[in-house]
This record gives sequence, C-alpha cells and structure tokens, in this order.
Amino acid sequence: MTTVGTARPGRPGSPSGDLDTVSLTGITATGYHGVFEHERRDGQPFAVDLTLHLDLQAAGTSDDLARTAHYGEVAELVHGIIRGDPFDLIEALAETIAAAILVAFPVAAVDVTVHKPKAPITVPFGDVAVTLRRSRA
Repeated sequence: MTTVGTARPGRPGSPSGDLDTVSLTGITATGYHGVFEHERRDGQPFAVDLTLHLDLQAAGTSDDLARTAHYGEVAELVHGIIRGDPFDLIEALAETIAAAILVAFPVAAVDVTVHKPKAPITVPFGDVAVTLRRSRA
C-alpha cells in the first residue's frame, strides 16, 4: 500500500506559515473592566475575536472532535473570563484569555482581539480594541 503525502502550502496569517486556523468572532459578555469606578460598578459590553492556529489535518481526515480545538468550549471559556474578575486594562484581559486558551486547548498560537465599544472616551468613536498573538514557547 502506498501513501501519498499532500504538500501543505504556507499560510501567511499563521505564526509558522504552515498551520490552519479556526476563527471565532463576536464572543460578547458584560464585563467590569476599566480604571474608572463607574466601569467596575456598572459594567459594559466587551467582545472578543479569536484566531486559533493549529494543524487541522488530523481532525479533517478523521472527523474526530477530539483532534481539534472544540470552539464551543473555547467560547464558553472566553465568556467566563470576560464576566470574571475585573482588570484595569483590556490588555490584561486579552493576556488572560490567550494564556487560558494555550493551557486548555491544543493550539500552537492564538490571536486575541478585545473590543471595548463603550470605552469612556469623550469624542465620537466606533470602537477601541487591542489585539495580541501568543504562542507556545
């Protein structure tokens, strides 16, 4: 029996150029993050977008959920972190989300964008967001 390998082209958005991605966008919850007392008291909406970098070939060829990152569980984890302990900065919220995903799921890297559309800014604006990429060492 002969096994034929398939060349996998590099993916420019992937940290190593050869990983697949799973994207989740708009995971939304009320959080109590911010440096001002009213932000921590009243809360406000936060939204998180994620890109998980991992090899999906084994999951795709086996049709086995255990061989990928279960995006429903990822979303529940992120939702819980948004609603959880408050942070002064959305940068800290993003770091916590990235670290939790890297611990809990078989991903090589994760891009996390945290949106704070109701940030206390005194001029008209559409959104405030931070994006970071974290990977396994």
